[in-house]
Amino acid sequence: MKYIVVLGDGMADYRKGPLGFRTPLDVAAKPNIDSLAAKGTVGLIRTVDPGMSPGSDVANLSVMGYDPAVCYTGRSPLEALSIGVDFTKDDTVFRMNLVSLQESEDGSFDRFVMKDYSAGEISSSEAHELVAFLSENLSNGCIDFYGGTSYRNCAVLRGAKSEVVFTPPHDILGKEIGEYLPKGPGSEIFRSLTERSVALLKDHPVNAARREKGLNTADAVWFWGSGTRPELEPFYEKYNLKGAVISAVDLLKGIAIAAGMDVIEVPGATGTLSTDFAAKAAACVAASETHDYVYLHMEAPDECGHQGDAEGKIKSIEKIDGVVGYVVTEMEKKGEPFCIAVLPDHATPLCLRTHTSDPVPYLVYNSLRPAMSGLVFNEEEAQKGLYLNNGRALIKLMLKS
Repeated sequence: MKYIVVLGDGMADYRKGPLGFRTPLDVAAKPNIDSLAAKGTVGLIRTVDPGMSPGSDVANLSVMGYDPAVCYTGRSPLEALSIGVDFTKDDTVFRMNLVSLQESEDGSFDRFVMKDYSAGEISSSEAHELVAFLSENLSNGCIDFYGGTSYRNCAVLRGAKSEVVFTPPHDILGKEIGEYLPKGPGSEIFRSLTERSVALLKDHPVNAARREKGLNTADAVWFWGSGTRPELEPFYEKYNLKGAVISAVDLLKGIAIAAGMDVIEVPGATGTLSTDFAAKAAACVAASETHDYVYLHMEAPDECGHQGDAEGKIKSIEKIDGVVGYVVTEMEKKGEPFCIAVLPDHATPLCLRTHTSDPVPYLVYNSLRPAMSGLVFNEEEAQKGLYLNNGRALIKLMLKS
């Protein structure tokens, strides 16, 4: 039996907002997913445990079968592992976004507005150039900066733990940043680095070129998601399955590395609506030949949700449906038994433009033992199905089904 998880990041939504009393899962044409739902098991799953922040980190860990309450040490360490950062259990790692800010009329830094958490989805090459420049001009010997993927970069505080409280930039779009700047003991250094980065980045050639093209500029760094080095039980030892992860996102690659799973790199994978969905689908099928368990993660619905882009979110779900159709067709051609799950890690409602902890719809289809639910894959229909009270229950259901 081959096990495949197709994870549409942030696919779930609320029945209110730009689509009225409908969600993107209602509106999107998704015949392949709905066909599997009708023939499989459908329900709601609580991917974010009570008391935990609804991030892709804890949600994906849980869906992969890990208990975040036991093993989660922060988002950034997982991302740092994926880009090869060398750090110890005594260091603290931070996500360092490149963000776009709208200046305040009076020039007060606290009244700048968070315009774009991704600096216009800046390219990795541009980001690396800016991070190297900031490293030369801001690094003080205690904090090191590392370029990641696009706007997702890292900083490491060497030999120290941090009690600073941070706010994710995608949670404060359109808001003045003052009350969301770092707080608590030791926060002054991060507030200072953020403010100083504004002056340094303003006239950088990368930003000048982006400004001429009408693109959002990287106006500042924004720290969040701090944590220390994680220790995960190897996935193979935990489930006796050889696992692989396919994703454009450093976070997912970091989880894979920490869990001893293989990372499958796919040219053209971007983590946005521009990603090469066909290439990721083909990589998934190919990976199933050498692995027992393949986790195919697609970020586009989440990115569209954060941007409030209803059309883009619908289109991304339709693209994912095409991926599911291809994977199922190819697995059936091979005549190999398989079990496939489709779900989001969390909801990213268009009306909120951030993550929520609400249970989300899932489906599980076993090619040998169809469950014949007769249901459609959306938030409302899932309420009629089997409820799973945590993310770890998904892999248990797949192995049992």
